[in-house]
Amino acid sequence: MCLGVPVKIIEITEDKNSAICEYQGVRRKVNIRFVPDVKIGDYVILHAGFAIQKVEEKSAHQIYELLNQIERSQ
Repeated sequence: MCLGVPVKIIEITEDKNSAICEYQGVRRKVNIRFVPDVKIGDYVILHAGFAIQKVEEKSAHQIYELLNQIERSQ
């Protein structure tokens, strides 16, 4: 099973096709072509290196909490 996780957009590249995102202190470059209206500070669902959907900050934090609960239960 594949899992998409919420990440925060930290920087957008000049070509507007990629961005630097952050999740739990880790930063990586991601493709943002599927969400062209994304801005710095937005949260997106990241899957296989692609931002596939914008999400509200509150929803991102709820997902983080659920992921933490799953991790603690194992």
